[in-house]
Amino acid sequence: MLSPKKTKYRKRMRGVMKGNATRCNSINFGECGLVALDHKWITARQIEAARIAMTRHIKRGGKVWIRIFPDIPYTKKPAETRMGKGKGNPEKWVAAVKPGTVMFEIGGVDIELAKRAMELAGQKLPIKTKFVTKEAR
Repeated sequence: MLSPKKTKYRKRMRGVMKGNATRCNSINFGECGLVALDHKWITARQIEAARIAMTRHIKRGGKVWIRIFPDIPYTKKPAETRMGKGKGNPEKWVAAVKPGTVMFEIGGVDIELAKRAMELAGQKLPIKTKFVTKEAR
């Protein structure tokens, strides 16, 4: 699963996700991609599940690019712990996704095969997604 090798600073705050994606919002590597339509945090496990679903459907043909990376620590205090004593330890890693973000790209396969693979990947994710091609973007 994806996670940062090393973190330099303190645990990050959650922040606010508003507006549309201003970066990573166009297809740069493959011929088609999967675009997010909602705001949401996507965990490393969900990204990995979507990647496996895509690569299995295209039978390891073509190439898959993952355009999002889970670099935000999701912290959680242990169960039945009293308040205070600092922030909890990182439980999992998440990527903040805004509407318009191209999350995955596929190249080197037929468009119909890529569309079905992206639909399967979209079912693994907690947000609504849309299949786009390079010409449509």
